Amino acid sequence: MDLKPKKNIFKSPYMLLLPALLFYLMFWFFPVMLSLIQSFTAKYGGFSLDNYRMMFDDPLFLEALTNTLVFAVISLILQFFIALGVALLVNRNFKGSKLFLFVMLIPMALPQSAVGILWNTGLIQVGWINSLFEVFGLQSLLEGLSVIDGRIIWKDVSGMQAVFLIILIDTWTVMPSVMIIILAGLQNFNKEFKEAAQVFGATKFQALKDIVIPIIKPSLITALLLRLIAGVQVWLISVMIFGFERIPFLLERIVFYSDKVRTGEFSYQLAVAYSVFTLALVFIVAFGFIKLTKGKDWRNQT
Repeated sequence: MDLKPKKNIFKSPYMLLLPALLFYLMFWFFPVMLSLIQSFTAKYGGFSLDNYRMMFDDPLFLEALTNTLVFAVISLILQFFIALGVALLVNRNFKGSKLFLFVMLIPMALPQSAVGILWNTGLIQVGWINSLFEVFGLQSLLEGLSVIDGRIIWKDVSGMQAVFLIILIDTWTVMPSVMIIILAGLQNFNKEFKEAAQVFGATKFQALKDIVIPIIKPSLITALLLRLIAGVQVWLISVMIFGFERIPFLLERIVFYSDKVRTGEFSYQLAVAYSVFTLALVFIVAFGFIKLTKGKDWRNQT
């Protein structure tokens, strides 16, 4: 006869995960599965690959894919090095470092729509960027070198020049979020490791490369992974500055087909196909990044 008391399932620690699991199922898993099914469903019912065929035939698909990947990779590299440099500087606790940190965090508090409006006022011919050029003498210098002829009309750029302009604006906006994660890792770092390395003859750069970076690697990977995923999902800042279709991105295509041309006969099918394709791309990029950055944990090395 089994005299063991029966476990009360409601007292199981797994019950604590139930609300999160239900939330995940309702607001992520079911909508994603529904979109996946709809992406393989023809407009009038039945299994079909026509939605994806239309997406690949979209004249802006290849440009949107290229712009998205270039943006994600270049912005990730640029933001990492700037954020690491700023975090190392702030971590030195120099006089005024708290004020400097406060100023650096201001762009992070601005919503994307406000950022778009702010930069729109600077990118026009009589905007504040050209005014700064004149105040600091850059306008005369560039004209003297025959680089430009008159005020620059920044919003007239196109192609990769426009993508790089969006990268710079995005970097100004979101770099503080990367920096603050790296700074948190640096502030938990035991400085005795670095000091010990320098006692044994390591230079500051060697101590940074071989001691500091490996120890704060989890913070770095977290910050970079979040930025990489956000980079694949860029669209609003491009639309706020250049409008729809001028500098296409994958997510911009989804919004365009699900909102701007919703009356189109196959616009919803195109939006669903773009959604599933972008989701798959995010998974592939994130998985590849994790595999690429996965290495031996320095704490397990002997």
